[in-house]
Amino acid sequence: MQGQDIVCISNTGWYGKYAKSTVLLLERLAKHNRVLFVEHHYTLADIWYTLRGRKQAPIHQMLGFSSRLQEIETAVGSKLYRLVMPPSLPVYFLKNEKSFEKLFCLNTFVYRRVLKKQLRRLGMEHPLVITAYNPFYGLSMLHRLNEQAHIYYCYDGVEPSYYGQRIFRYEEEFSRKADAIICSSDFLLQGKLPLNAKSYVVKNGVNFPLFSRYAKTEPYERERKKVGFIGSLDPRFDIDTVEYAVQQLPDFDFEFTGDMRNEQMRNRLKRYPNVYFFDPLLPEQVPPLLKRYDLGIIPYLQNEVNKNIYPLKINEFLAVGVPVVMTAFADLPDFGGLVTTAATKEDFVSGLLAESSSDSKARISQRIMLAGTNSWEERAEAFAEILSGFVN
Repeated sequence: MQGQDIVCISNTGWYGKYAKSTVLLLERLAKHNRVLFVEHHYTLADIWYTLRGRKQAPIHQMLGFSSRLQEIETAVGSKLYRLVMPPSLPVYFLKNEKSFEKLFCLNTFVYRRVLKKQLRRLGMEHPLVITAYNPFYGLSMLHRLNEQAHIYYCYDGVEPSYYGQRIFRYEEEFSRKADAIICSSDFLLQGKLPLNAKSYVVKNGVNFPLFSRYAKTEPYERERKKVGFIGSLDPRFDIDTVEYAVQQLPDFDFEFTGDMRNEQMRNRLKRYPNVYFFDPLLPEQVPPLLKRYDLGIIPYLQNEVNKNIYPLKINEFLAVGVPVVMTAFADLPDFGGLVTTAATKEDFVSGLLAESSSDSKARISQRIMLAGTNSWEERAEAFAEILSGFVN
């Protein structure tokens, strides 16, 4: 697909501490298409928290002190446009639905007006619109931007902790009305097909050229094994399983790198001498860190929400040759035979021991080869092929 105008209504910012599938796909689509990335609609509260050092919202652009629209060069050499909206009113905390709908309509009125102005400025008259995990704004913008088609990119299961129960209603309606849905996992696809027959799957990938540059060639020979986790340290984390592993494997060092969003995790694990916590890294700093590990873990809770996850980090670990042990939070048959999945905390410990003792040059090579077939270049090509079916 080439020469198309693509608008992404995102639920994240472009920059940040972690790799984001939306960003990784769009920067590759931007090689042959014009792309406008619309940032998450920050609120007035985000300004306050940023001034207090608790967030990093782009205040100058939000308030119009600098241009809301900027052209940026991506990590893969493409160029695209990034748009920051004026601040919105915080509304998701409201319990009264009439109050929510009234104020949310005001937010979307401003959003739509600014977006249309920038589309005219760029000459994007008939774009393809991708709403990335943002059903509230996707539904509000649907058929309002003179789009060729409106695609819902669904990369996670919805849950009500931030948005309230209304998220289920909005997400279902948007799923039914969107021209198509692209999911990031087979489990998500199964849930979306009954709502929209034009549902597809494009799974997460890995920046293989970057990660493979740091790939191991053979297992490390050392007495104390290093076990690593990198990513958001949030409520999805299975603390019980990890604590059991830490207790049972005192000769293994467990390192956790990421944004601490689950203080219970820190409070329970920090007392163990073989546990270490580190601040989050920039995406380009991740590969050399992963290379240091003997084992990588993905210990998410086994619940209905986590069944939707196809974790980015699974291919990242494999791309540097590191064996992976994960809890059985999701069905990921693509990795059968090369990733250990544990149904119980005892199985988790057994998996760590088995992967540690059986690692070899051949196994490292197999992991790297598998990750190479899951590159973001391959994923972007699959994504573009689906989009091309909706080009007029």
